[in-house]
Amino acid sequence: MLLEDLVQYPTQFIFEITNSGWFLTFKFILLALNLFSIIFIVWVLIKMTWFGRLILWDIKEYLTFRHYGLPRIEKEWVKIRERLEIGTESEAKLAIFEAEALLDDILKKEGFLGKTLDERLEKLSFDIISNLTDVREAHKVRFNIIHDPSYRLDIKEAKKLLDIYEKALDDLQAL
Repeated sequence: MLLEDLVQYPTQFIFEITNSGWFLTFKFILLALNLFSIIFIVWVLIKMTWFGRLILWDIKEYLTFRHYGLPRIEKEWVKIRERLEIGTESEAKLAIFEAEALLDDILKKEGFLGKTLDERLEKLSFDIISNLTDVREAHKVRFNIIHDPSYRLDIKEAKKLLDIYEKALDDLQAL
């Protein structure tokens, strides 16, 4: 093909390319670039947490009919209950702290507004947590435990408080 033909018929050059050496090399370079781009995009999507939350978590929730983080929450709750079974006052207090921290964490993740648990509990209604009054009272007990070092907590009261938190977590469908 002559230069005059290229000027006269520019598209003809593209259609009449044979598998010449430079063209084959160009094709392999573009193929390698495309494969690298696809691999990079897949790697980025796997590494980004928003993709996992957006798609992968939804697929898992849909297929299992359970919240994505539910097994982790259930394991934490079992550990909290095991603390109470030890039977010491310090472990019972720690179980109350952990139960309230778990409730607070779930309320944050569910999007309830407020800087502290007090503010979040004030904004909740009985439609969301049926034993909201009991949860507020349990929060006051935890407050007393923290601010009064001489506060005594017996195992029966701790079991009652954990039952209150467990009911609230059930209402939130976290257990």
